[in-house]
Amino acid sequence: MSVDKLQERIRKFKNPTVVDFGAQAEHIPPHILDEEGDFLRAYGRFCIELMEGLAGVVPAVRLSFSAFAVLGSDGLAMLSKLLDRASRLGYYVILDVPEALSAQQAKENAAAFCLDASQWKADCFVICSYIGSDGLKPYAERIKDSKKSFFAVLRTGNKSAAELQDLLSGNRLAHIAQADLVNRMAEPFIGRSGYCRIGMMGAATSGDSLRNLRTKYKHIFLLVDGYDYPNANAKNCAFAFDQLGHGAAICAGISITAAWQQDGKDGREFVESALAACERIKKNIGRYITVL
Repeated sequence: MSVDKLQERIRKFKNPTVVDFGAQAEHIPPHILDEEGDFLRAYGRFCIELMEGLAGVVPAVRLSFSAFAVLGSDGLAMLSKLLDRASRLGYYVILDVPEALSAQQAKENAAAFCLDASQWKADCFVICSYIGSDGLKPYAERIKDSKKSFFAVLRTGNKSAAELQDLLSGNRLAHIAQADLVNRMAEPFIGRSGYCRIGMMGAATSGDSLRNLRTKYKHIFLLVDGYDYPNANAKNCAFAFDQLGHGAAICAGISITAAWQQDGKDGREFVESALAACERIKKNIGRYITVL
């Protein structure tokens, strides 16, 4: 089952990092933009070279359907190419799917993405389910007959997230009310790793939230988003893991993909900079947890 694959790869590499490929034009090395002469071709080359350079170092990668969809048909063709390349390189592949604002749209999204034979070669999906159970049930139904998994967004790392996600709903915070809903659907999907194929996404900026989620939902795998945010840190992320260093993965974007800029270099050694950044993140997390 899909989440078991992710946990196995994390244990193999002793590294829970997921590389989030959300690079913007300013994060692509100038020589690649100059040589390719086109943002999309440059972005595709940049991603592929990073994937090839980081293979065997990090267990998983994450891409966004919407980020490529806004670039039109060529963008979606590039997304398909990148998903295929990531899969062939052995990564666990996570894809953010478009937000569904109705039950019908959720059904259509689930049908398009969650079948093993889908043209979008991903192991797992990030979905936004704040429309309620209508946004969850179609995905849960579809993965019954596939090896796919999904993470439901609960708590995000942006500055204004607390304005809604941390509001009280009865005696619970709003995102915990959402977590209770996700948890009820997840129970039938426990795999051999002890974690469910239906997971939850929390925020690296909120250690208290991650600690509450880990304590309350023992069998839920947590995808920790936002390691790149200024107020995120490894200590917060550590609350998402169990005592064996299992049950969670951490998404890091420009701290890896744009590490060449932080190094003050011209970008020609961007893969080497990314490798060094991955090692730093691994060491930072290793100060608080040990993946057994």
